[in-house]
Amino acid sequence: MSDTLTTAPTNLLPAAQQALKRYYGYDNFRPMQGDIIQNILGGRDTVVLMPTGGGKSVCFQIPAVVSEGTCVVVSPLIALMKDQVEALKANGIAAAYINSSVGQNESNDIARAAVSGHLKLLYVSPEKLLSDGFLQFLNRVNISIFAIDEAHCISSWGHDFRPEYTQLGQLRNHFPNTPIIALTATADRLTKRDIITQLNMREPRVFLSSFDRPNINLIVRPGQDRVGSVIDYIGRHPQDPGIIYCLSRKTCETISQKLLAKGIKAAHYHAGMTPLQRGKVQEAFLQDDIQVIVATIAFGMGIDKSNVRWVMHYNLPKNIEGYYQEIGRAGRDGAPSTAILFYSFADVMQMREMVTKDVPARQAQLNTAKLERMQQFAEAASCRRKILLNYFSETLAEDCGNCDICRNPPTTFDGTLIAQKALSAVFRSREKVAINLLIDILRGMRNQAVLQGGFDQIKTYGAGRDLPYLDWYSYIHQMLNDGLFYIAYEEGYALKITERGHQVLKGELPLPLRKFQPSEKAEKPTRASKKAANAASTAAVGTPEAQLFDKLRKLRKAIADEQGVPPYVVFSDATLQEMAAERPVSRVGMLGVSGVGMKKFETYGEAFIKLILEHGGGGQYVPSDSDSMFNEPRPRLAKPEPADKPVSDSEDATIQFHQMGLTPEDISERRGLALSTVKTHLYNAYAKGRELRIHDFVSDSELAEILTARAQLGNDATLRDLFDHLREKYDYFQLRMAALYHKRLRGQ
Repeated sequence: MSDTLTTAPTNLLPAAQQALKRYYGYDNFRPMQGDIIQNILGGRDTVVLMPTGGGKSVCFQIPAVVSEGTCVVVSPLIALMKDQVEALKANGIAAAYINSSVGQNESNDIARAAVSGHLKLLYVSPEKLLSDGFLQFLNRVNISIFAIDEAHCISSWGHDFRPEYTQLGQLRNHFPNTPIIALTATADRLTKRDIITQLNMREPRVFLSSFDRPNINLIVRPGQDRVGSVIDYIGRHPQDPGIIYCLSRKTCETISQKLLAKGIKAAHYHAGMTPLQRGKVQEAFLQDDIQVIVATIAFGMGIDKSNVRWVMHYNLPKNIEGYYQEIGRAGRDGAPSTAILFYSFADVMQMREMVTKDVPARQAQLNTAKLERMQQFAEAASCRRKILLNYFSETLAEDCGNCDICRNPPTTFDGTLIAQKALSAVFRSREKVAINLLIDILRGMRNQAVLQGGFDQIKTYGAGRDLPYLDWYSYIHQMLNDGLFYIAYEEGYALKITERGHQVLKGELPLPLRKFQPSEKAEKPTRASKKAANAASTAAVGTPEAQLFDKLRKLRKAIADEQGVPPYVVFSDATLQEMAAERPVSRVGMLGVSGVGMKKFETYGEAFIKLILEHGGGGQYVPSDSDSMFNEPRPRLAKPEPADKPVSDSEDATIQFHQMGLTPEDISERRGLALSTVKTHLYNAYAKGRELRIHDFVSDSELAEILTARAQLGNDATLRDLFDHLREKYDYFQLRMAALYHKRLRGQ
């Protein structure tokens, strides 16, 4: 049998146009569809990367209709097969599927129809395709095309890897002359390469459609009060169908029940339900009998519902590929739609554990790296659409104007010189270094990795020693998001410079960056003065810092004893003193403490953060500093102002009662004062530098929520604006106290 591929008869091209009109009702193909179809009809292997809703299915269905024989479509999900076959039949095209849901008698009927040439498309699962006897059966069928749908499932680099897909390379051996078309709505550089290799494709033509979906409004919101935010949004869009993606089955059921209790037509969908139950929910959603479907990622692949107006991610997705594919289920009709992602750093910690548990080390490393890219998207300070498109190797010339960042852009500065230092270091390191090593090179560190690689000899070694680690960490990730680098996962996560990066390096393109620590930066105390201040504060017996320092030392001792090492090997006293003064309660905050490196954070960080939270009255990770996307400077606990500003006798009496543990209401009753007067005393004293138990008035989570709202409203917002924005959840006293607390955190 010859391996020479045939050329498409030219008379099939007008037939394709006629079939489009006849079966689908369209006069013209969408951009790129006509070229793809012509390539397939020419008998050539084809790879199609096209966003959800871009019209991928037509690219193989039309050639199947106009060609002799049967197109065999490999599809990963029964629901997907069912939807597409029903749609084809509705269009008058002979199609069927064979999978585990089809009985033996029906399968036999379908097989006879395929052999006799009465089927134009036959959908099968990869397991069925490769089962005993099925390939032999296909030898009796006149096969026109093999179409591999959701082809990213073939790659271990992809976000939805399925081992059974890796055996599909056998098709080329059994059917050497049959063209193969691979289709996916999401594939990065490595996944695309894997698809071509594993399917044994022969010089395929790759069609890459724009991944831009400009009609989708991209929004990231804080993770506090998610249920309230969801209900509020649906209440303002009572007729718009939407999907809420959740991490767990239990969450899906809980959220669905809460929506139903509010009178919202909702249902849940997850893999723990029976196929019949899932089918009923999906059908009800497709039929608009329910407005909202609350689902795990088990739902949605291949769903053709075109009027989904919004998609929410209740939890952080594990990678950008999955996020992009899921938001693509909104606005398939091209009308304005919305994608909302709820984000908190606690989500990152939870997801990190999930993606690294019970998987090989290489896969865990890859999963972690992709999760970090998702985290960077959520924390972005630049156009979110640009970040998405850069991830898929596509450049957007201008900011999109249809994301939350574009509508409320952060303050930036000319970061071209900083970027050039980083780009030069990558270039002179022969593009072999990952992010952490690059930062070490720029800062002139003399650790083993730097010295062994000879990176201390390059010209840009130490060129960025004037900036601390976290500043570089922020700037390099901004550069990554802006498309100056990409990460070569297959080469030890080395950074590679893009064409855009070379333009910045040569000075042909300026680069704005967001300041990691705006105005406070110039007034930041020196390291020596900071250590002295910390030492002084922790030396004072009985102060909160001293009490926390003592607890941190006891924890360090317990860990050291358990591991059989000296306590200083865990952390030095200076490190614990800085922890006691700054009280970091997040990954980035902890990494900002001198003496806490990545490895130590991974080993000990959680235990120390937990203790700090317990000491401060918290109980969970608090989204703060750079772990949030609120564009606030990273908080620093400043030394309290000296309490030497005059305090009235009446105020002093109120403070004394407060220090005894009385609530403002108790003080009001005890002193015979109006409650508003007591609160004014407390506010004035705190403003003058007196130490109060702020958490008696506003908890950690409430402080975080108020901070988030302030950031969303901007600097010009009034207290009344904040009061209204939070739907009168907090009184003015709480809002004022929170504002003072945040001000003192920033050291202002």
